[in-house]
Amino acid sequence: EDPTLERHFKGHRDAVTSVDFSLNKKQLASGSMDSCLMIWSMKPQMRAYRFVGHKDAVMCVQFSPSGHLVASGSRDKTVRLWIPSLKGESTVFKAHTATVRSVSFSSDGQSIVTASDDKTVKVWTVHRQKFLFSLSQHINWVRCARFSPDGRLIVSSSDDKTVKLWDKTSRECIHSFCEHAGFVNHVDFHPSGTCIAAAGTDSTVKLWDVRMNRLLQHYQGNSVVNSLSFHPSGNYLVTASNDSTLKILDLLEGRLLYTLHGHQGPATCVAFSRSGDLFASGGSDEQVMVWKTNFDADYGDALKTQKSCSTVDGSHHTGVEMDSGIHHKKTKTQDSGRNHEQQEVEASLANTLEHIMGQLDVLTQTVSILEQRLTLTEDKLKECLENQQKIIQNKTN
Repeated sequence: EDPTLERHFKGHRDAVTSVDFSLNKKQLASGSMDSCLMIWSMKPQMRAYRFVGHKDAVMCVQFSPSGHLVASGSRDKTVRLWIPSLKGESTVFKAHTATVRSVSFSSDGQSIVTASDDKTVKVWTVHRQKFLFSLSQHINWVRCARFSPDGRLIVSSSDDKTVKLWDKTSRECIHSFCEHAGFVNHVDFHPSGTCIAAAGTDSTVKLWDVRMNRLLQHYQGNSVVNSLSFHPSGNYLVTASNDSTLKILDLLEGRLLYTLHGHQGPATCVAFSRSGDLFASGGSDEQVMVWKTNFDADYGDALKTQKSCSTVDGSHHTGVEMDSGIHHKKTKTQDSGRNHEQQEVEASLANTLEHIMGQLDVLTQTVSILEQRLTLTEDKLKECLENQQKIIQNKTN
């Protein structure tokens, strides 16, 4: 069954540049050239919030893994961290000397990586937004940067037509993939962390193995590809293109599965929800669309109990390396020694930890906001005292 359009959000006043779901799928964030970040509630009775703060176009948005923060990057050279539940509360920091094209959290929610037209990739702590280090080997605008799922690698894509893989610890470029014939708009890690996918103005999507640094799959389209997103199962990829279409690629079969028409004008961004049953897209038509993923009825089960690796024939297709990491990961949870209760206890522990992390996020953010306000107050006080001094001096003169 084809994916179906489920919701349609209108509220932005210019092209939508970025979309992302919160962990629980209750919220969807979008950024736009209209300088606003919007948080849409997926429940029909709840309304959308418009977050105003950026002085210029919002180029990228992303929820933190816990869903308690949203990061946004802008043409105003800043990054903002918002609390999506409190209307309009954010901390801002000057991240780059040019447009911030991409902002992304590490999977533990502790770091963010930003990419900019100043040709650098930078890594920051979420707490206090402390600058950690800069990666600067690209020779043109950097469009996108992402952490690997285990947080050890960073991948970046640029208008210099390269995709670069970095070691986070040594801060060195391990490899440059130079096979794109145009600008590389978007790049991301496969959920297994073993490969990356990149989308370019040369109308292609390319998948590389990051262990052997070799090309696994190549999809040739007929229009600029602006954005892509992996399904959490790792078996599918959705892309957004200038020809206004969204395309769903079956990575196991290595073929195009669906072409979806919804946007009028270029489709600029696309993202799967964390559970994979929904995906959202944004376009130059100022619209945000939410689609129901109907194309794989059993992927939910596949996520829980991934089929054993032995069923995949190595000669069958080029992408076999990509899913080996995943099969391995999923079957691990079925160790005969582990009983049901243990899993339940672990699940509730994980939930509690998730909640604590979320509360910490909010606290960090609140403290940060208070610090900013204090600085403002101090500045105002200083100004008043200086003015008083001047008045006294003028009087004595």
